[in-house]
Amino acid sequence: MTHVSIKELTKVYPGAEAPALDRLSLEIPTGELTALLGPSGCGKTTTMKMIAGLLEPTSGDVMFDGRSVLRDKPENRGVVMVFQNYLLFPYMSVAENVGFGLKMRKIDPAEISRRVGEMLELVKLPHLGDRKPSALSGGQQQRVALARALIVQPNVLLLDEPLSNLDAHLRFEMRDLIRSLQQEMGITTIFVTHDQEEAVVLADRVALILDGQMKQYDRADVFYKRPVDEATARFFGGHNFIPGTSDGHSFECALGKLALPAGAVSGTGRLTFRPENVRIGSGQEQENLLTAQIADIIYLGTQTRLKLIVCDTEVEAVVNPNEIESYGVGDTLPVHLPRTTLWVI
Repeated sequence: MTHVSIKELTKVYPGAEAPALDRLSLEIPTGELTALLGPSGCGKTTTMKMIAGLLEPTSGDVMFDGRSVLRDKPENRGVVMVFQNYLLFPYMSVAENVGFGLKMRKIDPAEISRRVGEMLELVKLPHLGDRKPSALSGGQQQRVALARALIVQPNVLLLDEPLSNLDAHLRFEMRDLIRSLQQEMGITTIFVTHDQEEAVVLADRVALILDGQMKQYDRADVFYKRPVDEATARFFGGHNFIPGTSDGHSFECALGKLALPAGAVSGTGRLTFRPENVRIGSGQEQENLLTAQIADIIYLGTQTRLKLIVCDTEVEAVVNPNEIESYGVGDTLPVHLPRTTLWVI
């Protein structure tokens, strides 16, 4: 098990005007699963390739358990990377693919056979060892690629968009499998994804990277409750950003004077609150109760999205459909903004 330290890691490609990755620093504790999250081209895969030794950084360092690995060849780092397109050997059977790394290490064939059997059991493919990859579904191929990586017991496991080629049902299944295997084996794991939900469900902590720079590195829930800036909040589905001034206790803005939670910052900024935290008021609330007019109603099945006008300011809310059955566009209704759900950027 390995503690990974990334220090001021930077990559500038020849001829590029801006770094693909700009001074990224991360501490990934032993045995944790960390997501590198961001849109295409933000520097996620560049980071992963530098950890694996497939790319040389322009500057900065990658350390395993306090020792720099930049001078180590990729094959000597104890890192295994599972690529988005699996890269299984088409002419080998499933069992031969899974055991390939052990064969290269000259492990006894009987021991390879035993360990391959155990690994295929773990990834729930116990009876497919004799098949060729072309005879497998996409989800099964992903399991084989994962088994081939895990059987060599790497110090660090890298997963590049591990679920992007799977349909919705298989994504849920593979997500659970990856998480359970990672926890069972205790391998420090880093995975790249552009999918916010995937990162939130799988990772112990998430590093959000935008335009080559890390915006925030934290537990998943913190991105929803305390985003560092508007770009981060928007990436995680935030919609409401109201300019105004905070005195640390209340926020003065177009919506009026709103009570803030303890520890709020003072000064000019933007008040943000998530659409799902806008409540339909009961009339009994003592603070942060507003009157809103419904500008639009968008039914989403299990939820309904409302566009509201409050004091000439548009606010988005997501509510239970049953709560607004009796309301229509143009109607007014009371809305409540609980102080604990408000955050000043």
